[in-house]
Amino acid sequence: MNTGFSTLDFVVFTLYALTIVVAGLYVSRTKKGVQKTANEYFLADKSLTWWAVGASLIAANISAEHFIGTSGSGFAIGLGIAAYEWIAAITLIIVAKYFLPIFLKNGIYTMPQFLESRFDRRVSTAFAVFWLLVYVFVNLTSVSYLGALAMEKIMGVPLQYGIIGLLIFSGIYSIYGGLEAVAWTDVIQVIVLIIGGLITTFLALNAVGDGNGIWAGLSNLYQEARNHFVMIVPKGEIMVPDGSGGVRDAFQDLPGMAVILGAMWLTNIGYWGFNQYIIQKGLAAKSIQEAKKGLIFAGYLKILIPVLVVLPGIAAWVLINKSTPEELSALLKVPFDQIGTIDKSDEAYPWLLKNFVPSGLRGLTFAALAAAIVSSLASMINSTSTIFTLDIYQVYFKPNASNQQLVRTGRMVAIISLVIAMLVAPQLASLDQVFQYIQEYTGYIYPGVVAVFCMGLFWRQITGNAALWTAIATIPLGIFFKIIYPEMPFLLRMGYVFILLLAIASVISFSEKKTFQNPEFKSSQGKGYSHKFAYLFLGLGVLAAFVGLLKFTVWSYIGFESIFMLASLFFMLGIILLTNLEMKYADRKSLSTSPELYNTATPFNLGAAGIILLVGLLYYFFWM
Repeated sequence: MNTGFSTLDFVVFTLYALTIVVAGLYVSRTKKGVQKTANEYFLADKSLTWWAVGASLIAANISAEHFIGTSGSGFAIGLGIAAYEWIAAITLIIVAKYFLPIFLKNGIYTMPQFLESRFDRRVSTAFAVFWLLVYVFVNLTSVSYLGALAMEKIMGVPLQYGIIGLLIFSGIYSIYGGLEAVAWTDVIQVIVLIIGGLITTFLALNAVGDGNGIWAGLSNLYQEARNHFVMIVPKGEIMVPDGSGGVRDAFQDLPGMAVILGAMWLTNIGYWGFNQYIIQKGLAAKSIQEAKKGLIFAGYLKILIPVLVVLPGIAAWVLINKSTPEELSALLKVPFDQIGTIDKSDEAYPWLLKNFVPSGLRGLTFAALAAAIVSSLASMINSTSTIFTLDIYQVYFKPNASNQQLVRTGRMVAIISLVIAMLVAPQLASLDQVFQYIQEYTGYIYPGVVAVFCMGLFWRQITGNAALWTAIATIPLGIFFKIIYPEMPFLLRMGYVFILLLAIASVISFSEKKTFQNPEFKSSQGKGYSHKFAYLFLGLGVLAAFVGLLKFTVWSYIGFESIFMLASLFFMLGIILLTNLEMKYADRKSLSTSPELYNTATPFNLGAAGIILLVGLLYYFFWM
């Protein structure tokens, strides 16, 4: 078998690239003499159907960080890394039912725009800067690096040239066409990435099963890598490479119960609920109902994703560690020196593509990988330009800017962000698992993002000053915990930061005098369902804290201390519900929402129940 790209592979891959560019330019074309409006450029003119919303969400989400990064973590840690996908599936239900309706009702373009309308310009600017830094220095750089790493290992393209090529290719149609080009080409890309990903998984499992099919492969995979099929990772049991020749505890990346009790929820709620380049797809939906259905569709796709990206990583671990060089050489019918080795975890997926996928199909599967990379980069580029243009340029530099000036500025910002990413991305080459780098460094802002947004959406007491100081404290608190407790897993650190931020926001909010009449105050005269839920959440908070104190030491090996974050969340929900009803005055910018806004139809409820049932069963079968 040829271990490089054949002529047929190049033909298939080139046809894919041309199809995407042509499709992106075609769907976003404008009539001669007609200027593209800001609504068309940044929100696809609110034209997306449910299946386009769901497909675009997944295409924007699934990228090199999954095909390369998550497979790398699957190679090093195992199925536990699928927690990010399966918790996300449930998070999408929460976002669809409670967050997105409010954004759509209020005509929101961007997340900083929501913060300005709910709080003030200071808060929106602080978070706009946060997101711009994360998008450019974490997301764009990591995704382009991982994609280029795959190109280097499979096609022999030098790393720097691969980074430049991917960023330029992604920018061609996203900069010209805006979100409309990104979203509709994502429909094509998600089909390609699922088909290509399934092909790679099938071939990898077939190889593990000695050519006897995927079921034999799954059986052998489970037997040969039993410790890789664990969702709750205990302390000290799984050691992974640290990127510098040594090893470290996988508990640092997935600290036991924190994936279901702790800050894994902050990561997912922050990412799916308030991340511009993700939520922008839902904001571009035709209607609230279309958006809700699109998110449920995306939830089912998230459950499928580990089959595409985690199982291949585990299969690569079995093949490289359980086979002798002679066995691999005989299996692939090539000399061992052409097969290569896996020197760092993130090389697992490229190694599979190079060795186990035949010519022609290799071009298709690499096109799937490229589809994931390019769609995410395009979404990040578009959202970077959207935030800067609408939340900084239009606010501080040119409030009366025309549509033409806004679109032109957005394109210039996109180009600048591409150049910065090209310069920074090569610096990630020293890391073993870039996926963990992404999670840790975005984890510095997500506690503040979730605290400020959720309180802003649902709590009538939180003020602009409270939100601002919560935002200001977010990164310094994360750095403080990192310095004082460097050995603490970042998911646990995020949980403790979140608890402190809730306290800061609450103290400042309660200390500020308010004169705005609370429109919900009259309902406090009768003890209705809201009161009962308030007391229920307060009780659950106290109970969770008590159990945490009781079992903190005994179950420390599975990160049970993460229950304190859950306790604080329950307690805060109780306070929000109770004070919304029983405090006479509220913040003047607090939101009024009717219960009908959260109503969902039977198909949505059945779809949501199906997601929860599937995730529950998966955790039941692969607990520990």
